[in-house]
Amino acid sequence: MTKRRVTITADTEPLAVGQQAVADGEYGSLSEWANAAMTEKVTRDARLRALRDAIAAYEAEHGVITDEEITAQVRADQEAAIVVRGHRTTAGAA
Repeated sequence: MTKRRVTITADTEPLAVGQQAVADGEYGSLSEWANAAMTEKVTRDARLRALRDAIAAYEAEHGVITDEEITAQVRADQEAAIVVRGHRTTAGAA
């Protein structure tokens, strides 16, 4: 992929995280870290767009998904889940 030099203004907190990642040897440069972050953002946004489009297509065909349907599905998923660590809790339990 072709690279191009750019100048950006960034918040200090994420910039410090990137600099620490470079200092820890996780990335060779701050540019490499920023490029990885931007690539992850592009991928995430594409997945969210695809999910949004899939939900819109489903709702266009079957009607809007209601809060009650979501609650029922969450409950069914929790009941069907296999606990691999810890204890099973019931919905709404603290």
